[in-house]
Amino acid sequence: MTVLEGTWKHEYIVSNGIRLHYVTQGEGPLMLMLHGFPEFWYSWRHQIPEFAKDYKVVALDLRGYNESDKPQEQSAYVMSEFIKDVKGVIQGLGYERCVLVAHDWGGAIAWHFAHAHPEMLDRLIVLNIPHPAKFTEGLRTPQQLMRSWYVFFFQIPVLPELILQASDYQAISTALTAMANDKSTFSPEDIEAYKNAAAKRGALTAMINYYRNGFDNMLRQEWTLLTVPTLMIWGEADKALGKELSYGTQEFVRDLQIRYLPNVSHWVQQEQPELVNQYMREFLTR
Repeated sequence: MTVLEGTWKHEYIVSNGIRLHYVTQGEGPLMLMLHGFPEFWYSWRHQIPEFAKDYKVVALDLRGYNESDKPQEQSAYVMSEFIKDVKGVIQGLGYERCVLVAHDWGGAIAWHFAHAHPEMLDRLIVLNIPHPAKFTEGLRTPQQLMRSWYVFFFQIPVLPELILQASDYQAISTALTAMANDKSTFSPEDIEAYKNAAAKRGALTAMINYYRNGFDNMLRQEWTLLTVPTLMIWGEADKALGKELSYGTQEFVRDLQIRYLPNVSHWVQQEQPELVNQYMREFLTR
């Protein structure tokens, strides 16, 4: 199935036994983009046309999100399955390697994928998500524990879904707008797009299941030195993840570049798209 929307194409691919939706534009080497919570491919709307000039850009809906399949079993939302999804997408599109660009939960998957399959990555670009080893350290501090209160709230059955969908998914709107430093980042149309994606049958539970059992592997894993050239972009006004989580990342990444954006929130690629695109472009062409 292909639906044309301007020069973007909406397509589907079967990977790891499930059907995943993605938006694509451009031709050339593969640039694969992974979104975070509570988003979908749309969070890359400012990056897709820019990098389609030089790449085949593929912005994926992660399993459980928007138009992608939503397995009902909670056990389907574990890191080992997410890694297989990404590997299957790269290979299913006919590529052996890609530039992997990821934010938030997509970034957590990207870090794990990079350690599991470094041979499949030319470059890694992660936005406002710490290396899993640094996040594990952060969860031992009172400051980050307070910022991550929602992770523990999401462990409760049923109640988080009820709260997120109440009053026409008002909590989705609040999560985006309240955390944004620039309140003009999200238009009413943007908010409606995110609400509609979360309102798909089965999506809310799937999205929350990432939190319900997605951290187990991260907390137990031992990390070797990552050799993939990596760019970390970090909005310093992130209310969910403290800037200090980025400190010391070079202990786990041999070739690391970090770009900090002052007065920019967690939604960094949407709040400052031109600057993010510039930093990405400089890293890719260095």
